Amino acid sequence: MKIIRFEDIVAWQKAQDLAVDIHRVMNHHNDYDFKRQILRATISISNNIAEGFDRSSNLDFKRFLYISLASNSEVRSMLYLAYRLEYISENDRDALIQQTIEISKILNGFIASLK
Repeated sequence: MKIIRFEDIVAWQKAQDLAVDIHRVMNHHNDYDFKRQILRATISISNNIAEGFDRSSNLDFKRFLYISLASNSEVRSMLYLAYRLEYISENDRDALIQQTIEISKILNGFIASLK
């Protein structure tokens, strides 16, 4: 399938799903700084994919995909911490971390295809 718009990118779709899932899990927490940081990092994943897609070159696009990948890693790290701080359950942690691993694999494959 040819990618015509950023909404066609599977990594963008999965990142949007992750953002919704993390928002639902974190919505009731009172640690607003932590919640704001994990939500900002999560939203950054799909936003950087979208922004990079409309850049003028594959080199620029890859740069934004690497930023998305880094934000995804930040989210994964924060999920481990959220569990240790007892903000999320082990089941939520595992499910959300699995989503971040899947997004990493897709982004890495996409980056490799642009080389």
